[in-house]
Amino acid sequence: ISDPIDKTCVDLLTSKGFTVDAKAKVPSKEELIEMIPNYDALLVRSSTKVTKDVLDAATNLKIIGRAGVGVDNIDVPAATAKGVMVMNTPGGNTTSTAELTFSLLMALSRNVVA
Repeated sequence: ISDPIDKTCVDLLTSKGFTVDAKAKVPSKEELIEMIPNYDALLVRSSTKVTKDVLDAATNLKIIGRAGVGVDNIDVPAATAKGVMVMNTPGGNTTSTAELTFSLLMALSRNVVA
């Protein structure tokens, strides 16, 4: 896991038998290229950029998971050409988004200044 992520995610993966290496800070492109050959899977959020250079160095990578909507930070054509599956979680933040929207609507209707 190259981006900071909630401990719940790490605990879930560990409980399913996966060995998880969660980085405390987002690695630089050079650091990611150096470490990626050791991994079968990569879980990212928005900060990690998975470029063709990174994928070229990924000799064991089988899957990239994006914790969030969209995959604009992942070179999907390069991953596909290498046989690496790319997935995302488009509905992962739906509840939080709805909660924020309704809270802002209520604040607006009550003339609450934020």
